[in-house]
Amino acid sequence: MAAFSAYMPFMAMVLVQASYAGMNIISKLAIESDMDPLVLVAYRQVFAAFAIAPLAYLLEWKTRPKITLAILFQTFLCSLTGATANQVFYFLGLKSSTATIACALTNTLPAMTFILAVIFRQESAKLKSKPGLSKVMGTIVCVSGAMLLSFYHGHIIGLSESKIHWTYAQRMGEASSSTKSSSFIGPLFVILSTLGWAFWFIIQARVGESFPAPYTSTTLMCLMASFECGIIAVIADHKVASWSLKDPTRLIASLYAGIMGSALAFFLSSWSIQQKGPLYVSVFSPLLLIIVAIASWALLEEKLYVGTAVGSVLIVAGLYLVLWGKNKETKDEKPAKATGMTNMTDQAKAYEKNDLELQLQGHSESNRDVME
Repeated sequence: MAAFSAYMPFMAMVLVQASYAGMNIISKLAIESDMDPLVLVAYRQVFAAFAIAPLAYLLEWKTRPKITLAILFQTFLCSLTGATANQVFYFLGLKSSTATIACALTNTLPAMTFILAVIFRQESAKLKSKPGLSKVMGTIVCVSGAMLLSFYHGHIIGLSESKIHWTYAQRMGEASSSTKSSSFIGPLFVILSTLGWAFWFIIQARVGESFPAPYTSTTLMCLMASFECGIIAVIADHKVASWSLKDPTRLIASLYAGIMGSALAFFLSSWSIQQKGPLYVSVFSPLLLIIVAIASWALLEEKLYVGTAVGSVLIVAGLYLVLWGKNKETKDEKPAKATGMTNMTDQAKAYEKNDLELQLQGHSESNRDVME
């Protein structure tokens, strides 16, 4: 039993990435069946709020601090950046590109976070140290991969035809791969989504200090975002028919995104962070790209381009360079807050828990969508 428990965080994170992959595939199908991505985002927030609310009540109703106007305002800012801007841009990007490209670009988050951390003077580049140089080089590699993936496509990689693709999705997959994957608009929207995501964490880190009740704050954020996304969707499309969930694909996509892609993923990611720390959670991020790439080829007949493959490899390589640098920095530095601890292992753990970049990348596994 103890041996089985040791593998629980691993299995939890594999399930999280599989849930995210399923959400991307099903959401892509719903969008290609003419579901407005803004409507999908609004429904996702509604279902996510109702799914997370019971967890907030059961786990935090006795311990959560008082909800003040200041907390509500900070949560509102979180909903604008982490839920509304992040998810609206992400699903618009998913509509104008492929699921593989969208997932690949989200791996630029640690690099983008590092850039923002330097801009806001929350840390320095430290080019003379190996960890600092690794993070800078990783950021450059990530950005290079994102640019290559966005601007260059090249030849189609000649993979054998899948024997298990969905007949229903065949037309959608062919249209998406042959026309939309060449557009720069899709990758641009996903990059803007990731930027909003990074800003969300800067705000969320402050909310976590004054209101340490993540399930309650996430429920409030999703409720606020459902109204924000709903208003945006109504302004963009006045047709009542756009909100219909009679189509099974639309209903399944909305429910899946809210329950599996938000509530379940957030719960499992938060639990895994408590068990193993945010760095452990973050290393599973590229697994999503692998699952989505295989599933998109097998089920949607999505074509894979040379530029997409090379760009994705560069992004993942840059991701691990940034994570290695951050992990090395965590082990080497002695944070002031850990002076009373007895050994370096405890110090490293304490530093990791209070580190902005590691927490962001760890919690990013729960945004992809409570938030992403």
